[in-house]
Amino acid sequence: MSITAGDIKELREQTGVGMMDCKKALTEADGNIEKALELLRKKGLALAAKRSSRTASEGLVTSYIHMNKIGVLLEVNCETDFVAKTDHFQDLVKNIAMHIAAANPSYVRRDEIPAEVIEKEKEIYASQVKDKPAQVIEKILEGKIEKFYSESCLMDQVYVKDEDQKNTINDMLIETVAKLGENIVVNRFSRFQLGEKSD
Repeated sequence: MSITAGDIKELREQTGVGMMDCKKALTEADGNIEKALELLRKKGLALAAKRSSRTASEGLVTSYIHMNKIGVLLEVNCETDFVAKTDHFQDLVKNIAMHIAAANPSYVRRDEIPAEVIEKEKEIYASQVKDKPAQVIEKILEGKIEKFYSESCLMDQVYVKDEDQKNTINDMLIETVAKLGENIVVNRFSRFQLGEKSD
């Protein structure tokens, strides 16, 4: 079966995936759009990992205001303006902004935390368990630092609206990358709370 430009366009509109990926999926599915959709879903998670090195300079800056008391400005990037305009991408960005308002992370990801902050946390935790054996202290510190990441880093936080309280913001991002077929990066955010003093 021959694959038309119309088929590729239809599949691209349904998935947000790049034209070449749509063409490959349609070829593999003998032109059947439903089968091509299924193939793209299966390949999605593997594609997400591959796409993480690609430049993401399009996207959205959005704002979220909660009861005129908490405000969030958020920048999330993707590779093309086509994906930035999709409902799926825009919903993701809105949901992350709402999550930031509710969960109050301090950093986007772990590598943004200054080394001295981590060291200070370790000192505090070590002083709390100093009477335990050395090997036990190491395990406790590991666990406490992981908990610190899950509370402080947006990407490690469990999404506030996740019913099972299992999926993190990073899990949501990977799922969206798999669905849309482009690298997506949470770049930065600012959160403001009424009456809060600035540093």
